Formats: sequence, structure tokens, C-alpha cells
Amino acid sequence: MINHTAVLEYLDRDLTSPSPRRKYRSPRDPCLPANLPSTAVIRREADLVAPKSLFSQVVRDASHTTDALREAMSTKISDSPPLSPHEIPASPTSLLRRVPSSARTTNSNRPWKDPEPWEVLRAVEDKDVLYLMEVRDRAFHALVRPSGGVTPLIHAMRIGKSHHDVAITLVGAFSRYINRLEEEDFAKKETRSLLVSLRGSLKVAIDFGLQSSQSDLLASFLQTLVMSEGDIWIQEQVKLVESALRQGPSAHPVEVARSSIKRVATRALGKAPMIADLEDYISNATLDLLMMAAWNLALGSFPGERIPPYYFARDDRVYRVFTERLDRHRDDINHRLSRLLRAQLATLRSTIQGRARSWHGKVELLETEFDNA
Repeated sequence: MINHTAVLEYLDRDLTSPSPRRKYRSPRDPCLPANLPSTAVIRREADLVAPKSLFSQVVRDASHTTDALREAMSTKISDSPPLSPHEIPASPTSLLRRVPSSARTTNSNRPWKDPEPWEVLRAVEDKDVLYLMEVRDRAFHALVRPSGGVTPLIHAMRIGKSHHDVAITLVGAFSRYINRLEEEDFAKKETRSLLVSLRGSLKVAIDFGLQSSQSDLLASFLQTLVMSEGDIWIQEQVKLVESALRQGPSAHPVEVARSSIKRVATRALGKAPMIADLEDYISNATLDLLMMAAWNLALGSFPGERIPPYYFARDDRVYRVFTERLDRHRDDINHRLSRLLRAQLATLRSTIQGRARSWHGKVELLETEFDNA
């Protein structure tokens, strides 16, 4: 039997003699919070502020320098083909009406409709980068379609320096579209038609840039124009330079290579004074044609891999592959090639290596060695 006397006494004492507790009294100083704004006021303020914030963010992302744009364009994109309009995820601008960005509101359920030419031009005027990016994803043809003889790119250039970022966005869209094309796409009628419009837009932009002294984007225009010609065009130019190298100085191989690049653009470009960025690109492409052609000639005497055409005119990528394969096939080069071709390969390597001399300076030196020897 268990004795619970102590427990019962404790409970009896606690119940009959509770310890007094101090009551807490709140201070007599009431504070009433201010009324929150109504839902309508909050929504109206969001409609005004949110689009501006989105626009500012996209403009900051798009406001790269010309060097940054060129670097981005030099990276080959090998991801999956573009999605169909039904598969494309909603972009931020699918939440915005196609009116000036300062007064856009949400209507994401409305089906997409290809824009009219005047709508794209108005977006250029408004610097509505968000909408132009959505057009790029859903109706790319609208970015190269002229309206009244004026394309969106030319419209941005005509407005002036205030719309420089819009021009960068457009040429970046062109580059993105081309990089996403597979080689078989160039044979499709729809793609060929679109590329004709794209090239026409870029050629007019090059001429207009030369006339209006807007030269800072000309190198990007020409690079995108060359990219639009595809790998087949590059291979055809390489064959022309191969023939000139095989014949020697009398065929002027350096001039053949340089003319191949300038011929892509317009006559005005061939007569234009030297512009540093533009001349650097032309010289880079000229050197790449010479290296690719010389290496192809070498492969006629021993087996090996060609230099991929997608390395063309992308800084020193061709040179790195060129020197790596020269080292790998050193014995074949020394024992199987003609004296002329061995000398050409050695001259190309020694002249192009290093950064002490500009691209243009290297071309001039090679011209002395190959064309005027």
C-alpha cells in the first residue's frame, strides 16, 4: 500500500492558499495604425512601377559594349531547335499589353498575334526592348521585314545614339537566330527567304552606318552577315584561297582572301576608309581563310582533320587549332609536303602568333611574304 499523504497535503495547500499574482496593466496610451491603401490603389501603383522596373532591368542587360556583343556572337550555340509558338514559355512581356511601356497592364491569356510592321517600329521608337525580345522569340521575321522601305534596325539607327541599345538588341537577335540554325536549315525555302531579308537589312545598315559615321557596330553587322552565309560559303572561299596559294605569289592569295570577305557586304564598304574595329574583323577573317586553305592543301598529302568552319572569324580559335595540328603532324609536314607549302605554313604560324602586332599588321606582313615575294 502506497502512502500519498504528502502529495495530498501539497495539493491541498496549493489550492487553499494560492500565491498572489500581480496583474499586468497595459499603459493608457493607445496607438491606432493608419489605414492601409485600398486594393485598387496598390494595383494601380504596381501597374505603373512594375513595367518600368522590368524595362530598366532588360535595358541594363542589353547595354553591353560592342566588344561584349562580339564575344557573345563568337560562341556557337548548339542547343535544341527553336520551340514552336505553342511550346515557348511565357516571357515577362506576355504579361504586358502592346502599348507604351509606361502604361502596360497584364493580360497573359490573350493569344499571340504576329505584330504589324508599324507596331515593331513603334516599339523601336519607345525603346521597348521587352517587346522586341518577345517578337524575336515568336515572330522573328517581323524584325527584318521592311515597312515603307525601312527595317527596324535602320529605324533605330536613324533615330540616333539614344537608340544605340535597341540596335544592339536587334543585331544580337539576328546573331542568335543564325547560331540556332542547323546546316540543313539553310536548304529550306522559308529559311533562305528569311536570310535574304536579314542580309538585306544588314547591308543597308552597313551603308547607312558609313554614310552617317555610325561605325561602332559595323564590325558586328559584317560578322553577322558573314555568319548568315553558312558553312558552305566559308568552304567555297577556302577553295578559292587554296587555288591562289597553290599558284604562289602571282595569284595574290592574301588579296583573294581579303576580297572574299569584303565582297559579302557592299561596294561602299570596299571604298570606305579604314575603321579600326571593322578592319580588325576583316583581317581576322582573312587570316583564318589563309590558315584553313593552307591546312586543306596539306591534307592532300596525308590524312587528318579539317579545321571546323564554325571556328571561322572567331578571334584566335582557328589559329589555336591550326598550330595544334601543325605540331601533331610535324613529321608528315617535313617529309610529305612541297617546299612552297612548308614555307607557307611556317610563315603563317610565325606571323600570326603573339599579340604584339594587330590583325591588320599581320595581314600586311603576310601580303609582303605571299603576294609581293
